[in-house]
Amino acid sequence: MTEWLSRSERRPLVAGNWKMNGLRKDLAEADKICAATAAGEAGEAEVVLCLPATLLMAAVASCEAAGVGLGGQHCHGAPNGPFTGDVSAEMLKDAGASYVILGHSERRAGHNEGNASVREKTRAAFRAGLTAIVCVGETRAEREAGDAMAIVGSQLTGSVPGEATPETLVIAYEPVWAIGTGLTPTLKDIAEMHRFIRERLEADLSGVRDRIRILYGGSVKPSNAAELMRVPNVDGALVGGASLTARDFMGIASVYRDLRVAS
Repeated sequence: MTEWLSRSERRPLVAGNWKMNGLRKDLAEADKICAATAAGEAGEAEVVLCLPATLLMAAVASCEAAGVGLGGQHCHGAPNGPFTGDVSAEMLKDAGASYVILGHSERRAGHNEGNASVREKTRAAFRAGLTAIVCVGETRAEREAGDAMAIVGSQLTGSVPGEATPETLVIAYEPVWAIGTGLTPTLKDIAEMHRFIRERLEADLSGVRDRIRILYGGSVKPSNAAELMRVPNVDGALVGGASLTARDFMGIASVYRDLRVAS
């Protein structure tokens, strides 16, 4: 029997972030992911596709039938209002989403989203009944300066509301320098950071430390997924480019068919 459960029974999560990619024709890949998931290719892991907002409603039927979750990639903090071009958490929920990615480094850097903004949007996700996947991670310069844990700690404390629960919050550690570069930290570095994140969660959110899932993201691919998912306190993956094709994404998710995850 697949032994993915840790002592606190965290269910693994493999989430695909399509970013600004995908037209309706590309939903054929999402359909393949759904079919593979329904066939048990991800084992007991939860599978979520975070698609562009334009594709969410078109993907609902096949994803629901396969037990695949849908997520957005960003939301505004307000439920509605004069915010041209923005999407509220309530709109994502109405379109069929159950998750939303918040605080991704591409938005922190490219859209000047600071911790306070991410915190506001995370509360908006809670308000709408979405689970927030809050991203944290350091730049290469910050790691080389020895500041990685200080940066990630400040992002956690500043971005995660105190009312977060294991049902409403997932953390994704994505070292900025590893996203889309083909580079990954050492397994030791990942283990140390994930342990630090869990300890910080306990300090900030007393009583939920061992129940909140912590994902790793940053150049995750089929060839390295198994060793990454074995790292203690790694409860799954946030997958970028490799989530755009069913072959690569399921090559990652399929490690949970028989992987014994360290607790």
